[in-house]
Amino acid sequence: MRAFAWRGLRVAPADRRAVIDIGSNTVRLVVYDGPQRAPRTMWNEKVVARLGRDLAETGRIPDEASEQALAALARFALLTRELGVTDVQTVATAAAREAENGGEFLERVRELGLAPQLLSGEEEAVAAAYGVIGAFPDARGVVADLGGGSLELVAVEDGACRDGATLPLGTLCLPALRAKEAPGFKRAVKKAFMKAGGAAAQAGPLYLVGGTWRALAAYAMRSTRYPVTDPHGYQLDVQEADRIARALTRTDPAKLVEIEGIGAMRAPSLPHAAALLRIMLAEIEPEGLVFSSWGLREGLLFRRLDALERAKDPLIVAVADFAAPMKSAITDAALMSAWVVGVAEPGGSKSERLRLAGALLSLTLHRVEPNFRTSQAVEWALDKRWIGLDAHGRAMLAAMMLGSCGKTSWPKRVAALAPEKDLRQAVGWGLAMRLARRMGATSRVSVTTSALERDGTSLVLRLDQSRAALAGEGVMRDLAALAEWLELTPELRVAE
Repeated sequence: MRAFAWRGLRVAPADRRAVIDIGSNTVRLVVYDGPQRAPRTMWNEKVVARLGRDLAETGRIPDEASEQALAALARFALLTRELGVTDVQTVATAAAREAENGGEFLERVRELGLAPQLLSGEEEAVAAAYGVIGAFPDARGVVADLGGGSLELVAVEDGACRDGATLPLGTLCLPALRAKEAPGFKRAVKKAFMKAGGAAAQAGPLYLVGGTWRALAAYAMRSTRYPVTDPHGYQLDVQEADRIARALTRTDPAKLVEIEGIGAMRAPSLPHAAALLRIMLAEIEPEGLVFSSWGLREGLLFRRLDALERAKDPLIVAVADFAAPMKSAITDAALMSAWVVGVAEPGGSKSERLRLAGALLSLTLHRVEPNFRTSQAVEWALDKRWIGLDAHGRAMLAAMMLGSCGKTSWPKRVAALAPEKDLRQAVGWGLAMRLARRMGATSRVSVTTSALERDGTSLVLRLDQSRAALAGEGVMRDLAALAEWLELTPELRVAE
């Protein structure tokens, strides 16, 4: 369904929705469209109003900050109306919650036609936790959402969360705490953590949410020469994280701005956040660190989904949505993925979902101009944000798509993320997909009337007698290339 407004010829898709987040540091509008389970960001705009900058001294939202935020919110209210977005969630967090004039500020927000919901500390923590659960369906550990006014902690496991807690350790508070001598800062943080309770007691990784943590990830990725550009899903072990945080606490913020992914707004907060992280590692004792780009806003959307939508695989949903404009159908990819099973080594459901995603991306890749395919294979796999995919999976997708282009080597960026044995397997899947596509020009009949299988030392392509003509020169060449890669002998068998 689509809603039409003839004046201005505006067209608003029915699945468009928005979240307005009134935080202590920024006021942000994000408009989403695309699938419910893997929403796309259609518009993302923020204003650095710093509503909570004076809370420690005055207990109030400064008048100047209030006016700046309200001007931005008036624009956001108008934008959502102009874009035809009727599903708008407006939430306010620590600054509006703690300031003595927070109620007065929210009343002025209502006068703009918005309906702000004031989240408690626990509600804010839970929303961020559901963002992590949506991005990492198997998440088990502690979510730490660092905002301007507070640090939210919540335990997650088995698709649910518990024991949400909010601590007065936001980025606007940290400079004053660190102005004390080092032992004083540590005592203040440890005292705050005494109120965390079970929120900091769940075994598993520490999931880091928020712009400051993402900037810290950008610093770590630069330090370790990590070959992926997106911080979402980036992982660190505890020892490496502590080493990087220790170095960051002593780094001049002016130098940090030079690093891609660290803006002028985040740079001054990073040394303080790094000092906080070192204490958090000692207090929580996580199994490792995972950075999440999904947080409160995505959690608000995820919580509204029914059980069926939540159960969908976010990677497959996102890949299908990405492929749709190129007319690549997931049904065709599923047939191709199943056809490849005959040469695939057992790998369980994890391998199956990777093959399905790779098959769909490979079909899409071959609708791109030939001279772009090799570079696009690597860029799609390593640089695009995919939800529900780790670094190893990214490398496997890249190798699979390269194989589908007939390439049997991969760049160093890919080699750094997965063992050679796994990449060889993924290239084999890609070569098999290339054979399937070549055989019938992606027709479904060609796939359903043929089979590819191992038989001892032979790689056998079986064709129905009625389809024997499909075994042309190109098909036999691709069969031979795949057999050589698998160290098998190619064989064609035609029968009724």
